[in-house]
Amino acid sequence: MLKRNMNEDDPLDDFNAREITLDGVMKIVHVSGTGPAVIVMTEMPGISPHVARFARWVRDAGFTVYMPSLFGRDGAVPGAEEGKAVFQRACVSAEFRAFAGKGSSPVTKWLRSLARLAHGECGGPGVGAIGMCFTGNFALTMMLDASVIAPVLSQPTLPLDDPAGIEMAPEELAAVRQRLERDDLTVMAYRFEGDKFCRAQRFAAYREALGDRFVGRVLPDSAANRDSLAPFFEHVVASPHSVVTAHLIDEAGQPTIAARDEILSFFARRLNA
Repeated sequence: MLKRNMNEDDPLDDFNAREITLDGVMKIVHVSGTGPAVIVMTEMPGISPHVARFARWVRDAGFTVYMPSLFGRDGAVPGAEEGKAVFQRACVSAEFRAFAGKGSSPVTKWLRSLARLAHGECGGPGVGAIGMCFTGNFALTMMLDASVIAPVLSQPTLPLDDPAGIEMAPEELAAVRQRLERDDLTVMAYRFEGDKFCRAQRFAAYREALGDRFVGRVLPDSAANRDSLAPFFEHVVASPHSVVTAHLIDEAGQPTIAARDEILSFFARRLNA
């Protein structure tokens, strides 16, 4: 993969920017690769160079990446003020439910339709999905569609006002638990120990709800990248948070690289069966 500067806007020129209309809603989806489909959902405040790098890693591991544009400027380095504005708009958007007691974000219905489309286009036993930060729990909700068989939750942040919240209605969570047991599936999840947005209470709640079908990995704060962070992560996030993107240390032997490789192996094991 071509080495790119993470502090320069990414043109995403190796992706095909498709206009995809599902359920009467059109979104741009950046698509690249061959093989079984993996939905890569961006963290806040948008598809940054680091998110695009992760999507390329997935693609180069033998998958077709579908990376929907959900908020922010695609390919942009996350600035502090612009990032805060994107975050604030998302919090009041009808597509997202950022706070406790409101159930799943409505955009997850569109994402389930995207998973069905991707499965039809790419074939294989099913689709992988990874959500990050604001979209972190979406991969779990997407399991309400039978096409999604390899869900990954990276630093799931919603609901913002309840550290132990899961951002799903009880009946949805029960349906996912039943599916995990029936189809012998697993949910992978990742967070940094000192993450102030995705705390230990959330992983404990997942574990209580999903039992041993939930595999949570907690990385030490010392494993997080602290160098040359984009302004949004330096000044707004301001804690170890983004396991496979901004806070990943791209060096052999690093815990974040081990997490990335485990995710890629998880997709391979489930989607190449």
